[in-house]
Amino acid sequence: MKAKEIREKSKEELETILKDSRAKLMQARFDLTSRQLRDSSDVKKTKKDIARILTILHNK
Repeated sequence: MKAKEIREKSKEELETILKDSRAKLMQARFDLTSRQLRDSSDVKKTKKDIARILTILHNK
């Protein structure tokens, strides 16, 4: 998700997306350790999305 898209969302929507992203990251880490994750860059992308959301939440 791009920063421009994130800035357009409300605070409640961002908190919901953040919760979902954290759950997705946890699942991706479990899949990575059990060798079921096919795209290992998915963990990195999810972490960056979480960082973007947190940055914008702190600015609002």
